[in-house]
Amino acid sequence: MKHVTNSSELDRDADGLLYDPQVRASMAEFMAGADTSRLEAAAATRAAHRSLERLRSLGSEGRGLSAGAVDVLLRLRTLGAAGAHLGDLARSAGMTPRNATGLVDTLEGEGLVRRDPDPADRRSVLARITPAGLAWLDDFRVPTQRAMSALFDGFTDPELHQFRDLCLRLVRNQQGIAAYHPTAEAIASE
Repeated sequence: MKHVTNSSELDRDADGLLYDPQVRASMAEFMAGADTSRLEAAAATRAAHRSLERLRSLGSEGRGLSAGAVDVLLRLRTLGAAGAHLGDLARSAGMTPRNATGLVDTLEGEGLVRRDPDPADRRSVLARITPAGLAWLDDFRVPTQRAMSALFDGFTDPELHQFRDLCLRLVRNQQGIAAYHPTAEAIASE
């Protein structure tokens, strides 16, 4: 499954919908004549994810932060002065506690986040966004808006809503698989 829509030579099927001829050919050979629509959809999903992550990386790394660090910073902004325990932050972001700790370390080193003792439990700390973190996000807003406008150019509002729904249905289905497959649970938390 080498081809995951790296090709700029997309084509349209009989219904006028885009597809990648290289992916279709690879999947048709792999499936030995069986239906390829689910595998083509998975390949297209991976390609869209990679495109989005490339764009996010370009926008955030030029500012010194990974996409994961930006996600943590956005979550902490939403929580405001309350902040979050690192374990809660990890769960809400769908990452391991170790990863969340590393990202908070990075953000703290940049002065964008601080750790404060939890007044309710002195053994615990809360991660909180700093004024510099708020300013960093404010500076990041306009380039993000421009990038997302370019990426979703030509999509109607109903298409964007449908696209969001379809993606989240994939997430929900994967979570359902994780409940019944022991190794899928570990993948779900990555």
